[in-house]
Amino acid sequence: MAELLSGDDTAAPQTGEIIKDVTEADFMQEVVEKSMQVPVIVDFWAPWCGPCKTLGPALEAEVAKAKGRVVMAKVNVDENQMIAGQLRVQSIPTVYAFWQGQPVVAFQGALSQSELKKFIDKLTQLSGDDGGLGEALEAAETMLAEGAHGDAAETFAAIIGEEPENAEAWGGLIRAHLAGGKQAEAAQALEQVPAAISASSPVEAARAQLQLAQQAASAGPLDDLRQKVEADPADHQARFDYATALHAGGDVEEAVDQLLESFRRDRDWNDGAAKAQLITIFDALKPTDPVAQKGRRRLSSLIFA
Repeated sequence: MAELLSGDDTAAPQTGEIIKDVTEADFMQEVVEKSMQVPVIVDFWAPWCGPCKTLGPALEAEVAKAKGRVVMAKVNVDENQMIAGQLRVQSIPTVYAFWQGQPVVAFQGALSQSELKKFIDKLTQLSGDDGGLGEALEAAETMLAEGAHGDAAETFAAIIGEEPENAEAWGGLIRAHLAGGKQAEAAQALEQVPAAISASSPVEAARAQLQLAQQAASAGPLDDLRQKVEADPADHQARFDYATALHAGGDVEEAVDQLLESFRRDRDWNDGAAKAQLITIFDALKPTDPVAQKGRRRLSSLIFA
C-alpha cells in the first residue's frame, strides 16, 4: 500500500519473477508448491502452435499488470510430455490455473484481452490479494471525509493508474473534485471513465452528484426562493429551485421533502421533473443512507397511492 500511495514502483516484481519457463524438473516447486501462496497460471504451448503465439503474449501482459498477485508458468509440451499427459492436455494452447496445490480452472484456445482480464481478476479474488488497493481506497475515502480533497483525488488517481477499470476509484475521483469545488475537473474525469464501468453504481452516483452540483450553480438565493414557495405553494418551478438550493446548501433531507411535496401536488409537472430529481438525489447518496431509504419509501407510497 505504501508504494501505491507514494507512487514508488521500485517494489514491483520483475517479469522473470512472475513469468517463468517451467519443466518437469521444477513443476512441483514452481507450480504446485508456489500455488499455496499465490495463484499460478500454467500455459501449455509449443513453438509450432500458431494460436499459442497470440495467446501467450496477451496472457503475459495481463499477468504483468497483476504485479505479483498471480504468476505464470510456461510449459513447452514438446519438451514436457509427461506433465501434459498427467493433466490430460489434448490440444494447445491449454491454460490451467492452480491454487492451494490444485488445478481450479482451465480453458483451451485463445481468449480476447477482456476475457483474459476477467480470468486474472477471478484468480486474484481467490487469494484475496488486491495489491493494497482496498486499503488505498479506504485511505482515500478517509481523506475525503476529513476534507483533504486534493490528497484524496491524488490517491484515487493513483489507484486508477494501478487498475484503470476500478469503478470505486473513478467515482471517488469525481467526488473528490466536486468536494474541492472543481466541477470542470470532475466533468473531465467523468468523460474519461472507461466504457466498461460507465454504468457501475459508484460512477452513476458520482454522475448524479455532478449533475446536482451543476444545477446548484444556477439556483437563486435560498431566502428568496423560500418566500416564493410560501407565497404560492402551487409554484412548482419555485419549489423545484428551492429544493435545488437546499441541496446545494447541504440540507438534503429538506430538499427531498420539498420535491416529494411537489410530486404529491402534481406528479406530471414538467414531465415528472420532481420524481426525476428525487431519483438523481437518491442515486447520489449511498444505498444505506437513511435519507435515501426514507425518501424512496415515501416516493413509492405516493406513486402507488
